[in-house]
Amino acid sequence: MKTKVTMRQALADPALLGKVLQGDSWRSWRIVLIAMMGEALETDEIEIYQRIAGGRKHPPPRMVAELFAIIGRRGGKSRAIAVLATYIACLCEHPRLVRGEPGVVLCIAPDQRQAAVVLGYVRAIIEDTPIFVELLAKEQTQDTVRLTNGVVIQVRAASFRRLRGVTCVACIADEAAFFYSDEGSANADTEILAAVRPTLATTGGPLIIITSPHARRGEVWETFRAHYGPDGSDEILVVKGTSTEFNPSLDQAVIERALQKDEAAARAEYMAEFRSDIEAFVTREVVEGCMSFGVRERPHVSGVAYKAFVDPAGGSGGDEMTLCIAHGERNRVVIDAVRGRRPPFSPDDVVSEFCALLKSYGITEVTGDRWGGEFCREPFRKQGIAFKLAGQVRSELYRDALLPRLNSGTVDLLDDKRTIDQIVGLERRVARGGRETIDHGSGKSCHDDRANAVAGAVSLVVRPVVEQPTAAFGTYGRAGDDPWSQRRAACHPYVGQTTRGAVPRDDFAESEGGQQIGW
Repeated sequence: MKTKVTMRQALADPALLGKVLQGDSWRSWRIVLIAMMGEALETDEIEIYQRIAGGRKHPPPRMVAELFAIIGRRGGKSRAIAVLATYIACLCEHPRLVRGEPGVVLCIAPDQRQAAVVLGYVRAIIEDTPIFVELLAKEQTQDTVRLTNGVVIQVRAASFRRLRGVTCVACIADEAAFFYSDEGSANADTEILAAVRPTLATTGGPLIIITSPHARRGEVWETFRAHYGPDGSDEILVVKGTSTEFNPSLDQAVIERALQKDEAAARAEYMAEFRSDIEAFVTREVVEGCMSFGVRERPHVSGVAYKAFVDPAGGSGGDEMTLCIAHGERNRVVIDAVRGRRPPFSPDDVVSEFCALLKSYGITEVTGDRWGGEFCREPFRKQGIAFKLAGQVRSELYRDALLPRLNSGTVDLLDDKRTIDQIVGLERRVARGGRETIDHGSGKSCHDDRANAVAGAVSLVVRPVVEQPTAAFGTYGRAGDDPWSQRRAACHPYVGQTTRGAVPRDDFAESEGGQQIGW
């Protein structure tokens, strides 16, 4: 990549980018952009640079390969990075591009709508600058800005499967700390950035990460630990600053109110501190170790006592209405069916559909998340299904029912990607006073409806141990060795998978009639 003018010149020239980040309030951002391009800083800029770069003595000697800007909310991230994207697209040449090959300035975020925020700023900068307007091509789309110099500025959602096959001159990852971590999703932040980096290999363009900090895990946290401060690589620049360091015009009262309401969250949002009160609920490896690959749903078996849990939803918004059916098999919990309906939908229609499924399994009673209340009682009653409220909140269901079963390998999950992703996407949070909650991660794309239904169904099947079972109740030496399990294995291949690792003491068992026997 060859620059036509330096970043410093572009930021000072009103005919180029000088009107976008002008004034003292944007000074920190101008220093970051100048430094990441490998340009020299002035004496009065060095002190600010050293503070936000964690004590680095000198700016990078050349344009960095990667910039990680970890800045508090309302710190001007999107607008500043839009300036950088415009600079690379309009004021740089890209000689390594093959003739006819478009060079893409790619903007990615947890979802496409969020990524479009940067594109909106880019479009406004170009349209307000006469020199840049002349570069606009005739063909424009909602998610793409095309230039006559062969550069395309494009937004995409952060999916590693959809980021391949392009040649990028720069890639901007917005709010990358809120991509799923390795432990949280198959579409993990490592996979996303691993898919992006080869797209920059030909052109040598920069990878630009802008984000508020989040949990102490994932690519952003690991890069921060390795490269923030005096020992960081010249190829990777990590800067960090509070909202007011990068946007002095932000009202301090806003931050003070946020700190009073939820100090841990506010310190991450505005003070740019990684959260120490959030950790992953369970790893993907553990969850997938409990999954019966290729088994999408298990048929009804006569004589088995099935339990059902429903997570209601109102039919609008982003939440699914979900149902999980499960049964106990010796010292295991077997998930038989997980159904979910995304909005928009008619709640009455979904209740009718769920009730038909419940009746096919011989179920006459369903337990529901407390959120539903009377909203769900009456529709289920009309269909001949009794509705009970859960005795525990979802955090308790996750912690007390689901987690022990996952860690001991004594729950058989279905091969349902959405359910698996939701379970491994759960996060533990510890609030002031020590109260722990378990919930889905931040962001509009994060849900736990199916995970909640599974946890609820597990809790209905599992019962506390009173004493060890005795031979009088028909116990057997190993899970799957009893005649009942052997008989069912003929029609259920998954029964053969019930010997995964060590198992805890039995907390329920079945007679040959399929009824649970308490001890």
